[in-house]
Amino acid sequence: MSWKKFTGEPLENSIFEEVEYILAREKRLGHNLKVCIGTDSQVKGGQIHFATVITFLRQKNGGFMFIHQDKTKNHMNIRQRMLLEVQKSIEIAHELRYIFDKNDIDLEIHVDINTQPRFKSYDALQDAVGYIIGMGFNFKAKPDAFASSSCANKWVQ
Repeated sequence: MSWKKFTGEPLENSIFEEVEYILAREKRLGHNLKVCIGTDSQVKGGQIHFATVITFLRQKNGGFMFIHQDKTKNHMNIRQRMLLEVQKSIEIAHELRYIFDKNDIDLEIHVDINTQPRFKSYDALQDAVGYIIGMGFNFKAKPDAFASSSCANKWVQ
């Protein structure tokens, strides 16, 4: 899985090594971090394009993120697509969880699912919430899910 920085520059090391380095660097600099992971998608032609972000927030001092993009064939409805977004976020959160736990970093999964029933994505909300909580993660949904609905959204291509 290839990840890149906000500048578009590919990460030199694995995502695990980069996250370990970032957490050590930020701790050395005296920053308290919170991490939010989110995925967004868009249907384009016969494909679904995804962007997953790992957003590092410095308490009262900005933030930065790592981005992964991929795509798949478009053979799913909106509910399935929303749950696949959640799955992509959970997969990377689960893979990195031991690093965050070891460094006492708060982690949230952000889902690009609306909490208002009039929106189509709402149909996936209960399943997504159950999946995230069942995996032991905290979550935010729209309108509070900036990692997915703002950060990842800008990188869906």
